[in-house]
Parts: sequence; structure tokens; C-alpha cells
Amino acid sequence: MQFQPMVWMTIFSFVATLIFILWRPRGINEAIPATIGAILVFISGSVTLSDLGIITETISGAAITIIATIVMAIVLESFGFFNWVAEKLAAKAKGSGIRLFWYVNLLCFLMTLFFNNDGSILITTPILVMLLNNMGLKNHQKIPYLLSGGLIATASSAPIGVSNIVNLIALKIVHMSLYLHTAMMFVPATLGLLLLVFLLFLRFKKVLPKTIPSKVTGLSHSTYHPLKPGPHYSSEKERSKFMRNVLLFVFAVRVSLFVASFFSIPVSLMAVIGSLVLLGWRWAYLKIPPVDMLKKTPWYILVFAFSMYVIIYGLNNIGLTDWLIGFMQPMVSGSLLHASVMMGGLLSILSNIFNNHPALMVGTLTLTHMNLDMLTLKVSYLANVIGSDMGSLLLPMGTLATLMWMHIVRKGKIFITWWEYVKITFVVIPPATLFTLVVLYYWVSSLFGGALK
Repeated sequence: MQFQPMVWMTIFSFVATLIFILWRPRGINEAIPATIGAILVFISGSVTLSDLGIITETISGAAITIIATIVMAIVLESFGFFNWVAEKLAAKAKGSGIRLFWYVNLLCFLMTLFFNNDGSILITTPILVMLLNNMGLKNHQKIPYLLSGGLIATASSAPIGVSNIVNLIALKIVHMSLYLHTAMMFVPATLGLLLLVFLLFLRFKKVLPKTIPSKVTGLSHSTYHPLKPGPHYSSEKERSKFMRNVLLFVFAVRVSLFVASFFSIPVSLMAVIGSLVLLGWRWAYLKIPPVDMLKKTPWYILVFAFSMYVIIYGLNNIGLTDWLIGFMQPMVSGSLLHASVMMGGLLSILSNIFNNHPALMVGTLTLTHMNLDMLTLKVSYLANVIGSDMGSLLLPMGTLATLMWMHIVRKGKIFITWWEYVKITFVVIPPATLFTLVVLYYWVSSLFGGALK
């Protein structure tokens, strides 16, 4: 890597962008420093116009899929779906704080699977804050539910690639279908999540309240995306039936993404169709035209994803990949177990230092230049995903979702310090991540080894 002005400017843009994304002075949107960094990288010459075309083609499908998924989540919020879920959560717990712990984590897992990790954090966390505050729990009693839920919601983007925009972009880079990713990853990642939630339970068992209110009031109106007019139901039975129908539709859309991937149909197309149908359903049911989505949809995600990839592509073009190949080559040589554990461990470290978005992009780009055989490439890539989705949770700065989670929790007047956070994560994240990486090796080598070689 020759340190010319172009190189220095690209490196400076990368470092400055990360600092401002993690610092976020005055609550600045992360897309703003990412955009400025991308412009500087382009001006430096490390990324060309033709590169921008390649980048657009790489991230467009992933970004459209995630945006369509978030639109569906916003529509469900306008139906009052998530408040209904919170009420059911309190009722299902039947006055048991321990039972509520397991239901909260199951909810966060399903939310990420049905939508995505950022959407799960942004929608589920405010509802949990409201639920716990209305239950009258003390601050230290609320932390187990919120912290475990936040960790599970973020880590649950590992089992299926469609739950995380970075995972989707990385899939495109390694030319791996969503179907194959899920076939190879769902079992190891889900087992890893089960271990993680079990470790969290052991850590929080003494703090969890033994009894909680079985009925909670104040959840009947939406607080996250207030829409007027709101939903009206003649009875609780009608309300529950409607919510179940909505849930079945969302599940059908989710399944269609994997069917589309299997038949080489664009996943983004199915996601858009699903969101449009749901928008039409809302229009007919609530008389709310879809135009409000222009304002409520977080379009900045598109800008952020594009800008970050421009910066990473610039680092790749100035020789970062060549340097990393020399560093990472020994990690993927020898055995698949070695490749899985070492690559997952490396991405965990990089994610906690630099944030998982750039870490996974850099790691994935590097793998594609290492001339690996098909099986080693896929195992190494999946190990990268585990490191960036689960191993990154060691520090709050490891993922943007975790930073958003801390902001929402504090806004709800529930206080947790970085020290309280890491006292938990340093105990539960390393063993859960290592376990998942080892299971990944045994799962893939036993069931898919012959087919992929």
C-alpha cells in the first residue's frame, strides 16, 4: 500500500466517518457523516464513476428489501399490532417475571426474523419500555428484559440473511443465495441464540421479579407512529382475529422471499409486492392513503448503506484488501473449523472496534480476493456474519442497532451504563459466539460438504 495523498485522504475519511457515526454530536443522523466521507473518498480518486455503478448494483436489492420490510412494520404499527402483542405478552406471562423474560426474548427473536434487526430495536424497545414502566418495576428489574431483548433482537439477524442490510449486501458480494445462506446458517445461529438467552437467564435470574402485574393498561394506543384515524374494533375477538390475519400475511411474505431466492427471482421484488399489498390493506381498512410513507420511511438507510460501501470500496482500491489477504490467509488455511473460529473471532474484534457495518463489508470483500474453494469461502463468510451479528455485541458501539437501543432506553428514563452493559456481555457473548462458530463447522461439513465441493 503506497501512502500517496489519495491513500491518506481515503483512510482519513474512513476514520473520521466512524468517529462521527459513533459520537453522533447533537444526535446527528449517521447518514450525514457517511455521505460526507463518501464524497471525500470520491474526490480523492480512490473510487471512480464506474465503481459507483458497481456499488449501486450491489446494494440496491438489499436496500430495497430492507426499506420494504420497514414499511410493512410501520403499517403494522398503525394497525396497533405491536401494542396488541405487548398486551398479549403481559397476559401470557400470567404474573410471572421469569415467564415474561422468555416471552420478551421470543418476541424480539421473531420480530427480527419477520422484519429486521434495526426495525426490531426501533419498534419493540419503545413498547417494552412502555410495558415495563406501566408495570411499575424498579430500574434494576427492567434492565434484564430490555438488555436481553436488545441483544437477542440484534443477534437474531444471523439465522436468515434478509434480516440485516449488511448481510444482504455481503450475500451479493459472495454470490450466495438467500436460500442457501439460511440452509447453512439457520440451525447453527438458532442454537447459538438459545445458548445466549440461556446464559442471559442465568446471569439475570436473581434480579428478575418473581411476580408482575398480569394486566397492564395504557397500551391501547400507538406511541411510535401515531396515525389518525386509528383502528376500531367492535370486540376483542374481532381485534385478535384481525391481528392474526395480518401476522399470517407477513409470514407468507417472509416465506415468499426464500421461495423467490430458490427460483432466482429477485427477493426485493417479492418484498416490494408484500409491502404494497399491506399498504393497500391499510388504505381500505383505515382510509389512510400510502402517501404518508414518503415521510415515515427511513430513506436515510439507502444513503447510509451506499455511502459506507463507497468508503469501503475506496479502502479496497487503495490496497487494503491486499494487506488483509496476507493477514487473513493463515486463518482460513488448514481446516474448516480453523477457518470458522478464526474468521468469526477476527470479525468480532473488528466489529467492536470499527462497528459491524464496515467490518463485515471489509471482511467479505477480502474473502472474494483470496481464491478460496467454494466450501471454505462460504464457511468463512458465514463465520464473518456470526462475528458481525453476535460477536459485535461485546461493546455498545459494535452495532448501530445497539447504539439506537441505548438511546431509546435512556429516553424512556431507564438507565444503564456502559459498565453495566459490558459486565453482562463479556460473560455471555464470547461463549455464545464461539459455540455458534463451532456448530457452524459441524453443521455445514456434515450436511453440505459433499454438495458444495
